[in-house]
Amino acid sequence: MEKRLLLVAGVTSVLAVAFLVAFVVTLLARPTAHTDDMPQTSELRLSSSMPPDVRSKGPQEKVCSLPGCVHTASKLLLNMDEKVDPCDDFYEFSCGSFLHNTRIPDDKTSVNTFSIITDQLQEQIRALLDEPVAPEEPRPFALAKTLYQACMNRSAIEARGTAPLLDMLRRLGGWPVLDGASWDEASFSWEKSVYKFRSAGYSVDYFLDFSIGVDVKNSTKRIIDLDQASLGLSREYLNRGLSDKLVQAYYDYMVDIAVLLGADRARAQSELKDSLDFEMKLANISLPLEKRRNATSLYNPMTIAQLQVKFPKIPWLEYINRLLAPHIEVGLEEIAIVNVPKYISELQVLLEKTPKRVQANYVMWRVAGASVSYLTEALRRRQLSYVTALSGKTERESRWKECADTTSVSMSIAVGALYIRKYFNENSKANALEMVNDIRQQFRKTLEEVEWMDEMTRKEALEKADAMASHIAYPNEMLDDTKLIEFYHGGSPDLTVAVVEEYNTRIIKLIYSNSQLEMSPDKLMESVLNLTLFGTEYLFGKLREPVNKTDWVTHGRPAIVNAFYSSIENSIQFPAGILQGAFFSAKRPAYMNYGAIGFVIGHEITHGFDDQGRQFDKNGNLIDWWQETTKQEYLEKAKCIIDQYSNYTVKEVGMKLNGVNTQGENIADNGGIKEAYYAYQAWTHRHGEEKRLPGLEKYTPRQASSLKLFWLSAANTWCAVYRNEAIKVRITTGFHAPGRFRVVGPMSNMEEFAEDFNCPLGSPMNPVNKCKVW
Repeated sequence: MEKRLLLVAGVTSVLAVAFLVAFVVTLLARPTAHTDDMPQTSELRLSSSMPPDVRSKGPQEKVCSLPGCVHTASKLLLNMDEKVDPCDDFYEFSCGSFLHNTRIPDDKTSVNTFSIITDQLQEQIRALLDEPVAPEEPRPFALAKTLYQACMNRSAIEARGTAPLLDMLRRLGGWPVLDGASWDEASFSWEKSVYKFRSAGYSVDYFLDFSIGVDVKNSTKRIIDLDQASLGLSREYLNRGLSDKLVQAYYDYMVDIAVLLGADRARAQSELKDSLDFEMKLANISLPLEKRRNATSLYNPMTIAQLQVKFPKIPWLEYINRLLAPHIEVGLEEIAIVNVPKYISELQVLLEKTPKRVQANYVMWRVAGASVSYLTEALRRRQLSYVTALSGKTERESRWKECADTTSVSMSIAVGALYIRKYFNENSKANALEMVNDIRQQFRKTLEEVEWMDEMTRKEALEKADAMASHIAYPNEMLDDTKLIEFYHGGSPDLTVAVVEEYNTRIIKLIYSNSQLEMSPDKLMESVLNLTLFGTEYLFGKLREPVNKTDWVTHGRPAIVNAFYSSIENSIQFPAGILQGAFFSAKRPAYMNYGAIGFVIGHEITHGFDDQGRQFDKNGNLIDWWQETTKQEYLEKAKCIIDQYSNYTVKEVGMKLNGVNTQGENIADNGGIKEAYYAYQAWTHRHGEEKRLPGLEKYTPRQASSLKLFWLSAANTWCAVYRNEAIKVRITTGFHAPGRFRVVGPMSNMEEFAEDFNCPLGSPMNPVNKCKVW
């Protein structure tokens, strides 16, 4: 017994020393990040851009010792909890240490892969916008830098105080809760208030959503779209009434902002209680999210003449023409799509019953609420208290982060053009496209083989898959200064008046038709409103223009960590911002990239065939191209997904997921991981096995037909920690399941996962009954 114990102790000591040495070597080998060393998407075929030592070349040692492999292995090991059985909970196995060791900063609601890469992106954008405006610089870049300067100019913001908003409220007709008895009720009507908001750069959607959209039954043209109002708080909360904690926090916030702007507290409490009641009634007559997933039910075309007959209390012809002016004038024969006719019917009744003072208090509160972020620290501190109740975060982001975000969102094309020119590696575009094509082929094979689809529907599905367009990284026009200048002038050159630069007063102006885009480093709120107005003019002026589905402006937001599918375009989009970090690096094995960005690519492709995407044909038109029997088969399979996710409970908050609202994302996750899995298998068939990662030798990329590191990579992209308040909001109003269920849901449905990890049938990650749509 003593000899055995001595032997065990000796072996243990040797292993401990070896582990220590390996750990030190790993730390020393960790590469330093450089701005010119941006990760790229993997080559799908043998090429010089693939690390030469990643691929196996014979019987020699099959562990990759390149810095990229060491760094990748370190990240995986830091996130994993190897004490957990992967067949019991693969999310805990892959992300357990991340969940245990990650602390959410006070200025964040969560920490996840997207937020980590976004932090890096913000640093890069800050560096770009911090640079001074050069005299010869293209004007769009000067505008973006000037907006950023205005946001960072806290001394000017504090010096001006609340005056910009108070002046604006007076210009819009006054906020009754501030004006008291002097407020002029006779001059107010809800529709006139909308006209004023339109001209000032505020939203026109507080009573009734008005937009110019693509006609979903003829996606080559644009059409007027009328929908239920946008609300200050989600209808799912407002419908709970003032007894709900978040609704109470929303009410307290309204009152305190009014008081900070000069209102009497007792008056504010009384009058804003009435305006909140009105907003709750708007929420009550609105259609819930669960009932908005059927696109056909939302497509109700009516001429303006028909609108005037059906909803006679609203002056439709005047209303629409005032919003579209000065670009377009419509007649009674003009067609609009009414998404929820019942909402408009009930809105008419509600407006007649509601005193004008209550209506005015409601919309002026919405104006004030939309302006707070651009004003004094006193107002912003009160806003933070409300945000804390809503999301749990207790501090604002650093000022520079807020300003970088404001500029990126408001001037996404100009900022995106700056970003790609300095930070994006050009090779990534071609490499990403090649990866997309590889995964698309796997989805095509799924369509060819799925047993429940009739041949006529299968033919249509294959044609849609083949017609799906891909937009990778950024459109080439973003490298053309002339294109950028034309866009920020407002359109084609013949509509552009002279550009005026007033460098002596540091104001930069672009004049288009009767509107003016002006940026001043001393006037933040006005600069943001000018940009909003500019955007409204641009979009409303598009009504008579045919739809160009490859328009570069539509796809010109590269500085964002996200990916998209468009039903109208039947296209997928992967901006430059997501082609980096944990999602992709050319300096690591391909199984890591297929598991990460490959999962995302497959997810977006599958969106074309989720519960909503499937309603549109290959041309982006809302057409029922499914044979009835196949449609019923699909709905049954989708119901399995709905029921599966509806039974998941987030233990931290004791809430079940909404399987109906999240079904589209869940269907996309389940299809996406499968496509990426088989795409990587095809890659290994062409190129052979890849080397193992150091410290993870037992998790080989192919071991008795397993792809364990592929699964680890896929799971790692969804490692996330959330504040309880934030997760509650996500479950109540969101369309995405929390990270845990984006891992255990799809992987527990895949027999391939169970085979790769030898999970016994009936274990949590290998249930007897599995859901499968694609």
